[in-house]
Amino acid sequence: MTAVVLLSAAALAFVIGLYGASAALRIARRPEAVLPFESGRLPQQHAVSRYHARWYAVTLLFVAFDMEMVFMYPWAVVVADLGASAVVEMFGFLAVLFVGVTYVWREGALRWT
Repeated sequence: MTAVVLLSAAALAFVIGLYGASAALRIARRPEAVLPFESGRLPQQHAVSRYHARWYAVTLLFVAFDMEMVFMYPWAVVVADLGASAVVEMFGFLAVLFVGVTYVWREGALRWT
């Protein structure tokens, strides 16, 4: 038990020491150098403010279809060996994905006007 505490304390001291050394040795940067890159110009708006909330729902839709394809290909290879239980499990998985697609549709992410 004491070895675990000793090792944890040594690791914590090492991490704190690295952060302290970094803070002591870093060069002060100009404010322009830490801004987002805009081809040499100052940004006109905040980086997060450009995206409409609808894009988060579109991302959810993409992930739903992406995960469907990731799991459908291996499932298609082993479905003959596993039988009816594999079919039931895949339809359960597709039902969960359908809930995500229904949510995206209800939120209006598929309307582009």
